[in-house]
Amino acid sequence: MFSNSKVAKSIRLAMAFGAVSATAISANAVAAEQEEEVERISVTGSSIKRTDMEGALPITTLSSEDIVRSGVTSVPDLMAQLPSMQGFTTAADSVGGGGGGIQSASLRALGDEYTLVLLNGRRMASADSGGVIDLNQIPLAAIERVEVLMDGASALYGSDAIAGVVNFIMKDDLQETSISARYDRPQETGGTSYNFSVSTGFGDLSTDGFNVMMAYSHDSKEQLKSKDRDFANTGILDFSHNGQDYTLVQGSANAGPGNAYVRYKQYDADGNLLQNPVLDDDGNETGEFTPDYYTNSFNPYREQNGECGPNSAPEGTTCVFDYTSTLEIAPEYERDNLFLQGKLELSDDLQAYANYSWSKFDMITRIAPYPSLLFTLPTDGDLAQNEVLPYVPEHTGEGAETLEAGGSLELDRVAGRWRTLPGGNRTDSIETTTHHGVLGLKGDVSDVAFDVSLTFSEADRKTDRLTGYPLGDEFTALLASGDVNVFGTFEDLTDEQNQLVKDTMYSGPWDRTETSSISLEGTASTAVMELPAGDMYIGVGGDYREVEYKATNSDANTNEIIFLESAADEYDLSRETYGMFVEAIIPVFDTFEITAALRYDNVGGITNDMAESGSKKVNDDVDDTTYKISASYRPNDDWLVRASIGTGFKAATMKQIASPREDFGVTSDTYDCPTGISADLIALCQSEPTQYEVWREGNPDLKPETSEQISAGFVYAPSNEFSFALDYWNVELEDKVERLTQPQIFNDPVTYGHLFTYKENTAGERSLAIIQAASNIGVSKNSGLDWALELTNELSFGTLKTSFNGTYVLESKSLKVGTGGSTGVDPVWESSLGRYGADEEVVFRTVARISNTLTHGDFAHTLNINYRSGYVDQLATGGDVRMGDDINVTAPDIQLSIPSYTKVDLVSKYFVNDDLDVSFGINNLFDKQPPLSLRTGGAGHQVGYDPRYVDVYGRTFYMSANYTF
Repeated sequence: MFSNSKVAKSIRLAMAFGAVSATAISANAVAAEQEEEVERISVTGSSIKRTDMEGALPITTLSSEDIVRSGVTSVPDLMAQLPSMQGFTTAADSVGGGGGGIQSASLRALGDEYTLVLLNGRRMASADSGGVIDLNQIPLAAIERVEVLMDGASALYGSDAIAGVVNFIMKDDLQETSISARYDRPQETGGTSYNFSVSTGFGDLSTDGFNVMMAYSHDSKEQLKSKDRDFANTGILDFSHNGQDYTLVQGSANAGPGNAYVRYKQYDADGNLLQNPVLDDDGNETGEFTPDYYTNSFNPYREQNGECGPNSAPEGTTCVFDYTSTLEIAPEYERDNLFLQGKLELSDDLQAYANYSWSKFDMITRIAPYPSLLFTLPTDGDLAQNEVLPYVPEHTGEGAETLEAGGSLELDRVAGRWRTLPGGNRTDSIETTTHHGVLGLKGDVSDVAFDVSLTFSEADRKTDRLTGYPLGDEFTALLASGDVNVFGTFEDLTDEQNQLVKDTMYSGPWDRTETSSISLEGTASTAVMELPAGDMYIGVGGDYREVEYKATNSDANTNEIIFLESAADEYDLSRETYGMFVEAIIPVFDTFEITAALRYDNVGGITNDMAESGSKKVNDDVDDTTYKISASYRPNDDWLVRASIGTGFKAATMKQIASPREDFGVTSDTYDCPTGISADLIALCQSEPTQYEVWREGNPDLKPETSEQISAGFVYAPSNEFSFALDYWNVELEDKVERLTQPQIFNDPVTYGHLFTYKENTAGERSLAIIQAASNIGVSKNSGLDWALELTNELSFGTLKTSFNGTYVLESKSLKVGTGGSTGVDPVWESSLGRYGADEEVVFRTVARISNTLTHGDFAHTLNINYRSGYVDQLATGGDVRMGDDINVTAPDIQLSIPSYTKVDLVSKYFVNDDLDVSFGINNLFDKQPPLSLRTGGAGHQVGYDPRYVDVYGRTFYMSANYTF
């Protein structure tokens, strides 16, 4: 499970842990006879144990009953229902997007990298080289409650807690056995799932002095294919807007039947070759020249038959393929979670504890069949001679001008673009296995409450390619052989030809990512003095962590055997961090209390053990000091007024700092050739909008991101039956580590001309590429209001409990890269608030949830209403939208207004007896369908809607049962 180096580190830390524990036990022996009259407890966001639960922190708590009533079966789905959660990674992001098989949490729409996720108050191994946690590793069946701190907490927890903290607290002192099962089936085809869980425990801490518990769960969900839903089954979509009919044509020039590109060298009337000078990055001539090429692009099938082939649409003189018809909406997965915990009372005031969590999550993702991109055919081969050259259309534009001037054209190259549909969808298995173990000792010694622990955590993510990826040599030879006519329809291919394509597909391991964390941490708190208004508490604590991120390739990846693909970079990055804090709670008056915290963190420089010269230190240590001051005022028993101010920080991820230039695939959208870049790069452009190559790279000079934040609000609770809370929050971030988005680079190629380059494949052919580099160039301002209403009504026939929670975002904007500050350019602010923004995301103005539970007799009925406000869609340009009466005619720019989205869920539970209950539920009761969206980026490859913000399954029925004994 752990490597030898990790074991060695563990032993060293265990020795230190043992020394701390021994000291605590020795001190406890002196105070063994002291008794605590009232139990002191702690909450997320404070290190201090106290008897008074109410403080100045805005915390949302979800109980195990809340989880059952939510109707969800996984932790990612549970987090997605919280109104304060926006900007997280969903399962749909893994369908061609950047999801990578993970699902995450994100508070305030700041991004998942700014939300700290804890398991029983401990950090887990990251899903990447930073601090993003994959929620799939957390066992839903073992959760007792979830505490969500919706306020910055870097002054206690260090890096990553700028937006807030989500703490999953596991069941404790369990002495019964529960078995649960559930089956979900959408009304339409696809997306069926089932769930099974069991939890058990024995031993009573209060009487036996020990408790051991176990919880296991298994989840399985089948894929949802695009063809199984009307809103998703095609990228050639008819729609109406403002009384006009249009057609969305979201396709790919990697088509079937394929497109052809015939290139000619141009000569003047005297037979001289026309040439273009090659320019350097500054636009200066290098003294080298390239031929002045003329390219005739067309679709041979269209030239022969007068129209594009099946599942295709015209794009200028070529055709684009409706790849959406081959996609999936949501991937299939299998999830197993195991949680073990043991607690032992060593004395009345001292407890030892240990827990272990294991998970295995296997997601199968399928995206469109492999695009060939541009491949060269032998000009004298049968395919070029018989299927391409006889259908070359009449020369137009530059080629016609050359001929009219008495010049000539010389055939130089025949190339094609095809979609390898016979080889199947590109199918990946992403299997993630996690281990998380904690050894700890806590207790009260001479009125000092302490907790020390040693934590081991690791995540191992393996990607296997199952099919759909062509082997370079075999596939290239097959294309050139002419045995498969890529310019004909897929239907015309014989079984033998289809098999020839399938035989070139790779199946096997691809890459592996291993992350690990070993940490020693401890806290202690006590009342230090009695003030006129009450006891003053002090808490101190510190932690030391060693984290590692390792990425390795399979031999197939390293040897670049896949068609057109380069080997991924490998990493073995590590760094050490430590921090310490002090916290104080000061009762100023009987009704007024102040809490203050100060923390120092040191983030060690990164060591790269896979550097070419051996182990190498990439950057220097960085440090930061953060603070937080909060206050609470209780004018009477009904009101609580609270406020806080503080700072935060986030260390750049190890890859953001240490990554060399690495292949990052292709752009998520298609783009026209950017004007204003050097002529030699323009020569690499395609004549129609296309996907271009992408590089990414790190920056060793990155410094930590910093934040300033304030919050203020109140709680009004005149009775146990009614309470209302309202909080204002404001978070400002500076020195954000960002990468220019692909639209930003392509839409301003003059400013960002230095970010255009080329990528060379294994055949030596160059393609236009962009560079997305990491830099401290971001500033953002964010603010909003959170509210929570709780109401209980005692009716003649039962009890109705209502909760109404929501978030209203006042401001969410970021300074456009290259403007403001020291750039000399007036600041330009970009926002995704209420619109599809430049970051290819939407920040919803209002997200709200109403939950109503009616309990009567042996029944409990819950109606959940989830609401998201509408937004302005991405501006559709570049020919994706055509006129409905003539698909060949490009429509003017169109920008839709996406309506608000409301989903209603219903579940009824019947308590058969004290041990058995059964439930019947309907998610998406009114079968709310995703609204039309013309977005081209952001999530995965899905077309015509945005899967991140809607329910893609439709009305879904489920049944569940729970038996306890």
